Amino acid sequence: MTQNTPLSSRLPLPSEDVTLRVRSAAQLRARGVSAAQTSAQCLPGGPWQQILPGVYLLHPGPPTGRERLHGALLYAGRPPVSARRAPARLAEPGYGPGEEDAYGEAMVTGVAALALHGFAAVGPLGALHRIDVLVPRTRRLRSARFVEVLRTAVMPRAVRVGEVPVAPVERALADAVAATAEAADVRRLLTEAVREGHCEPAAVVRELSEAELLGRPAVVGAVDALLAEGRAAAEARLYAMVREHGLPDPVWNVELRLPGGPRLGAVDAYWPDHAVAVELDARAPRYGVPARRRQAEEDPQWAAYAAKREQLERLGVTVVHLTPRKLREAADQQATVVRTALMAAADREPAAYVMVLPR
Repeated sequence: MTQNTPLSSRLPLPSEDVTLRVRSAAQLRARGVSAAQTSAQCLPGGPWQQILPGVYLLHPGPPTGRERLHGALLYAGRPPVSARRAPARLAEPGYGPGEEDAYGEAMVTGVAALALHGFAAVGPLGALHRIDVLVPRTRRLRSARFVEVLRTAVMPRAVRVGEVPVAPVERALADAVAATAEAADVRRLLTEAVREGHCEPAAVVRELSEAELLGRPAVVGAVDALLAEGRAAAEARLYAMVREHGLPDPVWNVELRLPGGPRLGAVDAYWPDHAVAVELDARAPRYGVPARRRQAEEDPQWAAYAAKREQLERLGVTVVHLTPRKLREAADQQATVVRTALMAAADREPAAYVMVLPR
């Protein structure tokens, strides 16, 4: 292909493919389109337009939400200046650098990522005025027009929504919350995250803690609502697991106590005839403690859980410990664990008599 080849034949533009309607300068050069030719195409009234530094929309109309998204990733994913001097590498004949290479390590985060994850609270992608893009801290890249560049020392593992690299829900939430001042908006985002099963409360709170957002007035009450929502969602999944897998009906949300003696603690479900209890681990994460310290220090709440379990098991009560995440991701497996505990009751020594009281 030479400079004499007509421009239209160098760059076919299938209208269905957004990645061919938005191209970086490097991709155009790989197709044999010079900088001068690109500039000429972008003159007033021309067929192309520059929407971001080094990123071009190859039609004259306004960009769609998907085109802006693709353009943001091309802008944030472009290599440093020193790397741009190297010859372009063709990943596919006639199409220039592969899209994954063009994006580099960049990924969509914040509200735009939540839109891609399917959050109703943020509205459609095309209505967003800003697209947050996460890049490594070492990148020297400024925010431009509708793209807000966020830097981080540790990049999360991107998930793919279609072909788009997107931050995990909990990281996207933290970045969205950082840019949201209204408490009602924060509460709406966090509640939907748990209610719709996008992620677990503990993962969200960890991200908010790492981002040092838990002390913000708009966040404090929203986190309490998040944890309450998470607890309610886990209980609903536990009820559904018992019902859908044909387990015997337990007594729900009760407190166990020795006759005339001390409290033994509350459990979420109890089968008195089998002396089997189920306890949900919906502990609130330890606010404000960095991850490394959380791992190194003893968790007092977990210690209390363990002490209660040991005391009940000394009395012959089998305690099945379930987490909200296990109930969400592997309910069949957890039902089998509970059923096995119930069936094993016949082979155990009779448990001590305990009183069952409403919680």
